[in-house]
Amino acid sequence: MKSLRLLTTLAAAALLTLGATTGAHAQGVRAEIGKPLQQASELLRAGKAREALGKVREAEAVGGKTAAEQLVIDRMKAAAAQRAADFPTAIAALESIHPKVTGAEAGQIAEQLAAAYAQTRNNGKATEWLNKAIAAGNNSPTIKQLQQFLMGASGDYAAIARDAAAAVQAAEQAGRRPAEDDLLRLADAQNRLGQTNAYVGTLERLLLNYPKKDYWNAYLGRLARKTGFSQRYELDLLRLRLASGTLVKTEEYMEMAQLALQAGFPAEARKIVDQGYAAKLLGTGAEASRHQRLRDLAVKQEAESKANLSTHTTEAEAAKDGDALVKWGYAYVTLGEVDKGIALIQAGAAMPGIKRPDEARLRLGMAQLQSPKSRAAAVQTLRSVRGTDGTADIARLWTAVQP
Repeated sequence: MKSLRLLTTLAAAALLTLGATTGAHAQGVRAEIGKPLQQASELLRAGKAREALGKVREAEAVGGKTAAEQLVIDRMKAAAAQRAADFPTAIAALESIHPKVTGAEAGQIAEQLAAAYAQTRNNGKATEWLNKAIAAGNNSPTIKQLQQFLMGASGDYAAIARDAAAAVQAAEQAGRRPAEDDLLRLADAQNRLGQTNAYVGTLERLLLNYPKKDYWNAYLGRLARKTGFSQRYELDLLRLRLASGTLVKTEEYMEMAQLALQAGFPAEARKIVDQGYAAKLLGTGAEASRHQRLRDLAVKQEAESKANLSTHTTEAEAAKDGDALVKWGYAYVTLGEVDKGIALIQAGAAMPGIKRPDEARLRLGMAQLQSPKSRAAAVQTLRSVRGTDGTADIARLWTAVQP
């Protein structure tokens, strides 16, 4: 959300637009009043708010002012005082103006009063004037920002969550991408209310709509702690970090390579280590020799895997379930034989005794993403994953990032 100070500055600019700049030329305004007001306007536009306020006071000191002259003075005073952060003066001027105007202008003055009272931390009066602005038909973006600020200041996070959720739902129902600010407000309110699952779900929507690294980090960090998430998919989380550019620590590269070796994918482990070396995160410092030992192990096991993979595949094809065939099919993918790997994963997934069908569909979708001729089918495959153990969460994320 924009800062409250910026909202007040915008309100002051709106007041100038409403007529404060016309002080020197307004009908019925004497020269001894109009001249200092014109000077105030010029000073205000030059960013000299306090000097402008001094010129307004010169005009105000003139005796025998008419109601029209006082209105022009109050408008300029309110604008200058807001810019100078003299909010009590601004409030007094705005409250003098409000009964003298009607229609849209009354709604704008009420908005400025709400912003000024919020600056003085009088949230009760700010809310009162905000409601008056809305009642007058003022639905400006600043009104929405003020509503958000005041709800946050009141600590009514349930109201913030309802308001933000309604905005997100309305956008989605209209086929539009929800506003990033609405999703952030919703996530913050849910987190403060302790609504963990809802919060994680909103983080996912943020990531899928606005795939920024900060959102990847926040969501992947939470996903591992989601109820029902299986530790079996720790490597998958690191794969997503690598693909999204959020794998940035030496220990993360080491952990990912070790997990890939344990899972039976030494070619993937060797590639991870190579990327760590290329990023200057491995191969340097006090642990350089340890990094090299891991690299040597990955190279050795990759060679052994290539030599034995055909045998493993033949044994898996004869098994009663297709889980092993899915595993070795994905091993072919990590070796760069993507189309062959896809065919084996599909064969394993089709076997009636398969124990982890959702994992099979996940691996198939991940493999299809790596084949130019299968990428169109990849999203459909990934969307078909329904597992509650983390597979469906991971599958949705692969639709937001390309390997």
